[in-house]
Amino acid sequence: MYKAHLSWPMAVTVDGFDWDDANRAKCGKHGVPSEEIEAMFAVEVGIAPDLEHSGDETRFIAVGRTRAGRPMFVAFTLRIRDGLRLIRPVSARYMHAKEIREYEASHS
Repeated sequence: MYKAHLSWPMAVTVDGFDWDDANRAKCGKHGVPSEEIEAMFAVEVGIAPDLEHSGDETRFIAVGRTRAGRPMFVAFTLRIRDGLRLIRPVSARYMHAKEIREYEASHS
């Protein structure tokens, strides 16, 4: 079973991912496969609340790199299903050049 420990202002352990046709299609719209999103969360990612897009549920933004080293951005929420805490990706895309420069400047 997938287990990850996410850290930002609070520490959270997650048990896996919540995928369905809708969020898989939305993430794939920008050419990001679900396997690449899951792999990004398996290593260190930067996480922050997404206050602008939080409504009925709290959303978060994760930034990190794919296995191939390509910088990626994932918007997600956390869901509880059958007693498991799951990451539900809402949207994902590869970062633009300006975002990459800002990301690299903040992580050097």
